[in-house]
Amino acid sequence: MSTSVPAPYAESRPLPPYRALFAVDAKDFTGLPAVQHGPVSQLIPELVDQALERAGLHALRDSKRFPANTGDGVVFGFDPALLPFVLWPFLGVLDDILGAYNRQCVGPRIRLRASVHVGPLPDSDHPGDGNGTARNDTHRLLDSRPVKAILAAASDQVTHLAAVISQRVYEDVVLGAYTGLHPDRCVEIPATVEGKAFSQRAWLYVPSPSGNLVQAGVQPREESAAEAGAATDQDQDRAPVARPGTHYSGNTQHLSEGAAVMGSVGRDITYTGGSTTYHGTNQHWGGGDNVAGDKRVGEAGDHR
Repeated sequence: MSTSVPAPYAESRPLPPYRALFAVDAKDFTGLPAVQHGPVSQLIPELVDQALERAGLHALRDSKRFPANTGDGVVFGFDPALLPFVLWPFLGVLDDILGAYNRQCVGPRIRLRASVHVGPLPDSDHPGDGNGTARNDTHRLLDSRPVKAILAAASDQVTHLAAVISQRVYEDVVLGAYTGLHPDRCVEIPATVEGKAFSQRAWLYVPSPSGNLVQAGVQPREESAAEAGAATDQDQDRAPVARPGTHYSGNTQHLSEGAAVMGSVGRDITYTGGSTTYHGTNQHWGGGDNVAGDKRVGEAGDHR
């Protein structure tokens, strides 16, 4: 029996419930040998669940809505009331766990892009749950050019996670001061996707920027005495979890098409889409190359 597709604007109908969305995918996944795809695909949700548990989000770990393994990552919905805790401390904890894994792994390093969004989505335990514009936009944010560019430019020894936060989440949760993630740790970006009719304002958060990003004005946050004390009080059966953050300082705190600046004069990042070029104390995000430090390391567009 076929299901009829409702005609838009033909009548009013109830709005689906708002669901928060979290998604990650792995940089360079498609470049891995085929034999490694299965194990890495299984490892990513395990690392995400470890971070949820260590961040104290046990309930979220066990109550994900319409979860899916995308092969190179995961996506799931959850109660929007938990958004403040996903932004902080979960993203920082996930960065810590990725760093710890990468330091001791013998296989491929796992570096992730993450996106956080919220919107109305069907969620009634029926087929098709979780599908809608909010879900599509979550994946578009994940694939947006600035997020790919900044993760490609950062050191793979230091920067393990780059997260993009939608404008809706930023306004409601970050500017609303419901989360421990301060607005000064976020930088505005134009979220565009090559080959897609998608363009949204969004916000980038990098928990652990590498030196070349710091040189451009992305300043790592030093742990405060209060946070250090809180870490000391954690469960002694495991190492305390640091709460890394990123403070974006300088004259302009945004990253926009063509002429965006992070940091002061002589330490700028300009995003023009498609690639990355690094010139001394100037980092231009332009069309064609991916760069880490002051050495050009790649060509032919963004690399995942």
